[in-house]
Amino acid sequence: MVRPLAELEARAASAAWAGGGAQRRPGSRCLQARKCRRGMAAVVRWLGLRAAGPGAVSAARGHVGWAGGPAPRLGRAQPLPPSPKAPPRAVRRSVLAVPLRPGLAWRPSRCGSSAAEAPATKAQHDSVFQWFLLLIPVTAFGLGTWQVQRRKWKLKLIAELESRVAAEPIPLPADPMELKNLEYRPVKVRGHFDHSKELYMMPRTMVDPAREAQEAGRLSSSPESGAYVITPFHCTDLGITILVNRGFVPRKKVNPDTRQKGQIKGEVDLVGMVRLAETRKPFVPENNPERNHWHYRDLEAMARLTGADPIFIDADFRSTVPGGPIGGQTRVTLRNEHMQYIVTWYGLCAATAYLWFKKFLRRSPGV
Repeated sequence: MVRPLAELEARAASAAWAGGGAQRRPGSRCLQARKCRRGMAAVVRWLGLRAAGPGAVSAARGHVGWAGGPAPRLGRAQPLPPSPKAPPRAVRRSVLAVPLRPGLAWRPSRCGSSAAEAPATKAQHDSVFQWFLLLIPVTAFGLGTWQVQRRKWKLKLIAELESRVAAEPIPLPADPMELKNLEYRPVKVRGHFDHSKELYMMPRTMVDPAREAQEAGRLSSSPESGAYVITPFHCTDLGITILVNRGFVPRKKVNPDTRQKGQIKGEVDLVGMVRLAETRKPFVPENNPERNHWHYRDLEAMARLTGADPIFIDADFRSTVPGGPIGGQTRVTLRNEHMQYIVTWYGLCAATAYLWFKKFLRRSPGV
């Protein structure tokens, strides 16, 4: 700011001397001094030197050379020396328009206004993020409550299933539509088997509750693989043919010639549980009727192949005969893992709620 100030001083001085020309008239010196003072006052007001105090103004006046001093030279501008009453730092700050006099107001520029708006915008974003994070414990609490309701429904379903399995056998209804509400219900029939049309559901493992209880804590087990023998059964009293799962046989005894002793002949009384058709689950192979390999219960296809009605029952364990399939291959279990889901969701809710409370509600006032 030193060089522009010198240039302005030179311009003001030349304007004051311009009226005199080459020949100066008597008394023109005082007039020229007044004009110079007026010009310098305008320059000082424009540059803000008045805010620095009278010392800076006096320094500026002494440099120009008015009030009886020598006339300034119109050559190269000289730098403005600081006054003893106004230190160089005060002059520099006054030139930069920084008010130093007590009581003068300082107005921030547009850049300062943007800097003041930044904390407000950041606080608004933090508030939105705070309430968004609150959705985590709220959602976990809702899922935990939903699992509580699911567990109540599952326990009720298990109790109903256990009571149905333990009920007394009833005669088999002839209407297939009535059987839709009787799954896992014991029924009794009388008739004879047609061993020439056996079907094989394989691969299967034998349902053995005692063995499964012993192997419950083991990491791995290797139960024997085999097949379920599905045999058409003609009901004498109803005049229809149904499909009966006689039970499990090892793979080496799938061929009926290896178990002729267990092929029951004549009329027998049979008790079993009603089973309905099932759909193919993911990753379960398709049934292969040509090879007589069945991976799931497709009652319509089985009935067409054997000429029976689409009615299926699992024979109970008392139907087992020496050398024949082992009956009682009905697995009556329902998965009930809702308690661990409840603990998981409520635990997640408690942990995230504590962290949220500690982060946003218990932080100290200056953070």
